[in-house]
Amino acid sequence: MGERNINFDEIIDRKGTDCIKYDFAVQRGRPADILPLWVADMDFKTSSYIEDALVERSRHGIFGYSESGERYFNALASWMRRRHGFEVREEWLIKTPGVVFALAMAVKAYTEIGDAVLIQQPVYYPFSEVINSNGRRVVSNDLILGEDDRYHIDFDDFQRKIVENDVKLFILCNPHNPSGRVFSREELTRLGDICLEHGVIVVSDEIHHDFVFKGEHTVFASIKDEYRDISITCTSPSKTFNLAGVLISNIFIPDKELRKKFRHEVDGAGISQLSPFGITAACAAYENGEQWFEQVLNYIEGNISFVKEYTQKYLEGVKVIESEGTYLVWLDFRGTGLSAYELERRITYKAKLWLDSGAIFGKAGEGFQRINVAAPRAIIEECMERIKKHVLQVEEILL
Repeated sequence: MGERNINFDEIIDRKGTDCIKYDFAVQRGRPADILPLWVADMDFKTSSYIEDALVERSRHGIFGYSESGERYFNALASWMRRRHGFEVREEWLIKTPGVVFALAMAVKAYTEIGDAVLIQQPVYYPFSEVINSNGRRVVSNDLILGEDDRYHIDFDDFQRKIVENDVKLFILCNPHNPSGRVFSREELTRLGDICLEHGVIVVSDEIHHDFVFKGEHTVFASIKDEYRDISITCTSPSKTFNLAGVLISNIFIPDKELRKKFRHEVDGAGISQLSPFGITAACAAYENGEQWFEQVLNYIEGNISFVKEYTQKYLEGVKVIESEGTYLVWLDFRGTGLSAYELERRITYKAKLWLDSGAIFGKAGEGFQRINVAAPRAIIEECMERIKKHVLQVEEILL
């Protein structure tokens, strides 16, 4: 039996499924009829191989405490080797319910109350949340938007922030959310050498590692043996296969002492076994989901191209930041002349769109909007039409 779930133009009604994206607009202060393109999950059915595996597992009827075995690790290790050239060992692996949970555990494991943790804004907003909520301080090495519409790293500022704030932990986001940058091996090496020089541990959030359209994803820990010894590499099938709800992520920590500290915090949080459905879904994904993923990757790349072309043609004052990876498009509205307040008002209440405001990604994100384009083309077209008609159109003044 071949892959069945490859009609990505099909619009699937997700309402009434306890879906954060579609069922909780009013509870979160949005209009009931809003079109959501914010949270990073896909509006596509996952691979039919995963669907079938979950159905078969559910038929067993007993869902007790479960643990992954040799099959799980072999499937995962094969994917990491095949797709990313990264050889992993089973003893490195700690499974968690999600990458954000893992980030929080790393903050607690490797820093103390009041310590500074370095990030690169504008960046995925839970980075700041897990730092602040655990009593640590956010320090940002802001990325610089160049004339090429790509973000770049200010390496001098990166080193200066580490020294001035006695930083011991850096959370790297690569591919970068929301900017879409896929950092090159050369860029990662410059970051890594600075971290080595100053004794900084690197938590590398690589959850979007499979979504690369330009360049090549480089696993930070794979570049040098010395990087491997200071790295916590965070991965998950959740973005790649649209499995966020099954709550499973794979965290690789080669260094024994770093792994011991991380495990201590995970144990302290009361996490032991994870869901049998997460184990089942991940096995099926890594073993049989590649055909589905390759096709969804091509479809999303087409959506990104559509957004870029539409923006250039119809949305004066708006720029698409060059997207090298992820299925999240970063739009720069600063050229429209709209204030942040007016931009939000028009997007939410005139266009009836639920996007992610750039401001939540840090001060460097003000004036931007993040759009999730992992949806049928018709939905993306509707989104862009609404921006054209209700956000950029000059409103009539009634006298």
